[in-house]
Amino acid sequence: MKRFFYLLVISAAAVFAACDQISVDEIEIVAPVIESFSPETAPVGAVVTVTGKYLNNVTEAYIGNVQVDIVQKVSDTRMSIKVVNGVTSGVVKLVNPAGNGVSSQTFNCSFAKPVITASLLQAEAEMGDEVLISGTGLSAVTSVLFTAEGQTEGHEAEILVASDDEIVVKVPYVESENAGITLGYFDGTGEVFTPLAEAPSIKVIRYVPVFDAYTFEKTAVGKSITLTGKYLNNVDKIMVGEYEAPVFKEPTKLTFTIPAGEFKDGETTVALKAWYFDNNETLTLDDAFVVYVPFVKYWENVRTWAQGRTETNEYVSFFSPETGIAYENSKWKDVLDPVALAHNGDQWVAANTPKPGVVSDSDYDSVLPYFFFSAVSGNVLQINSPANSNSQLKNFYISFSGTPANDYRVPGSNNNLPGTPIIAFRYLNPASTVEAETALIDKVLKGQIDNINEALFPIDVENSTIAGISVSSFAGAIKSDKWCDHQTAELKDDPGYKTDAVFLAAYYTNNGYSKETPAKNIRRLGIVHVTGIDWGVYNNSNFGSTKVTFNCYWQKYDYDYSKL
Repeated sequence: MKRFFYLLVISAAAVFAACDQISVDEIEIVAPVIESFSPETAPVGAVVTVTGKYLNNVTEAYIGNVQVDIVQKVSDTRMSIKVVNGVTSGVVKLVNPAGNGVSSQTFNCSFAKPVITASLLQAEAEMGDEVLISGTGLSAVTSVLFTAEGQTEGHEAEILVASDDEIVVKVPYVESENAGITLGYFDGTGEVFTPLAEAPSIKVIRYVPVFDAYTFEKTAVGKSITLTGKYLNNVDKIMVGEYEAPVFKEPTKLTFTIPAGEFKDGETTVALKAWYFDNNETLTLDDAFVVYVPFVKYWENVRTWAQGRTETNEYVSFFSPETGIAYENSKWKDVLDPVALAHNGDQWVAANTPKPGVVSDSDYDSVLPYFFFSAVSGNVLQINSPANSNSQLKNFYISFSGTPANDYRVPGSNNNLPGTPIIAFRYLNPASTVEAETALIDKVLKGQIDNINEALFPIDVENSTIAGISVSSFAGAIKSDKWCDHQTAELKDDPGYKTDAVFLAAYYTNNGYSKETPAKNIRRLGIVHVTGIDWGVYNNSNFGSTKVTFNCYWQKYDYDYSKL
């Protein structure tokens, strides 16, 4: 029984004319009827012409259970379909919204063997290039393999374009430069391949990466190494032991950075390898490469801003020596120090001295240690502990707003409150007569600080010394007129100023700092080395538009007094 579908077609003219009556036409959609098809036997890729009725609205076509391509719908009584891979035999079925139409006769697929015309095959191509393969019966091809000379396993090429007499493929990886090309096709029972012994061959150009002569030395995690050579852009990855290194590559230059991985402190010997050709081949650069993990955290060329409310200010003022990150001012409230905002300054007895029991140990420990530089009266800068003053943080802003508004202040208002971490500083004077002090400065300037631990930096709580250096002058803030020769009498911009100011820093536990026993309750030690200052005047009143550049060494593990 025929199934009928009707569509309502509203006359546009009737709508525009705003007539009272709307014209409605009925369009009949009937299930397709197949009267015949030709040819009844053909290979994959062949076009089959189907005749019948109600063919205009056909949406799907099948031979057996395999969906095939609709090539063309010529009229309501004629259309063509294409035989695809997977078809063996079966009736032809056409589908439209009203139903199905099935042929009375059966189609049988013939399985011709595809053949490459060797005389038309190009002589050579680079891996990754496109290659045109000409021949006969190529529409039946299901896969193309390139098998290197001397190998039995081939590598499948990506088929980009295919027709009955041409195929375009992308040359895959092969182990050597001469490769035979074989074709996979369906023979009615499964995929088979043309014989490798009869396969035409092509020369595959392999641009193997070549490195210039090099000698590797012990290299610290985080440091970069640059190598030169040829075809280095073909390198896929550099492996340092089992860890992949970040790589920047060009044809003649490659730079990689030693990854953090999970290397132990000190020296670890691993293999250094370059992988290339889609990670199929490898070159050992050094089978005994030494990765060095410093016993101390070291952060180089850190840049932070003093307060400043100018368009040039980057609003990055707070540095954590624990993470090595210079934090944006806008992250102070939510990311860096939410504990300070929650207590609103009620947690302190005095500068750097907490009120017992107000801030829990877990809350205190949840805040990263951080410090900052600020501009103060007297045309000087100052290195600061967050917990040292309740008047510093509100002078930092989160963005440029033209006229400084209280909403743009770091605490979100003109509010007096200190930060959470307790840190104290001791400026190391190069003119000191204490040998331990000048020796430590010399090590810092030479970049020879490899470790900060109990043996190298013994703490004497009773005598208030660290590594033989008195810390009785430990302070939560030190003005730059104590550690910088810059002329501060005159307020003026002075970019690119070079200096070597070295500070010993102590980060305290939640028990806090005491002037009477400044070497007590220290959790970690650090060294801050200020190397440059871009002096910048803000609003003709202070150096609040200044940017400070410094290096920082930081103890990797909490201080263990039991080791003293």
